[in-house]
Amino acid sequence: MSGKVYIKVYRVQGEVLLAACDEELLGKTFREGELRLDVKERFYKGELVEVDALADFLKEATIANLVGERCVGKAIELGYVDEERVLRIQGVPHAQMAKMLW
Repeated sequence: MSGKVYIKVYRVQGEVLLAACDEELLGKTFREGELRLDVKERFYKGELVEVDALADFLKEATIANLVGERCVGKAIELGYVDEERVLRIQGVPHAQMAKMLW
């Protein structure tokens, strides 16, 4: 899998939140029925990296918010997201992940 994704990391109260989206989805809004997904620049626009770099960020993240075929696909490939749990809004995959730390 190749292509670029935006990643932004937030560190809040011991949590590491990763926001990531496929490059071409930044700034767009998707709607389907009652669902609405805003891929806001202020939340997602950080560093632009190759999708393979996402692996290191997912390893560190305790929470992740992922949008797009590349981001969600990579998270599924690495075992962080269950394909059955992926939400699609106007065909765009969206997944959230939370690691349970004991």
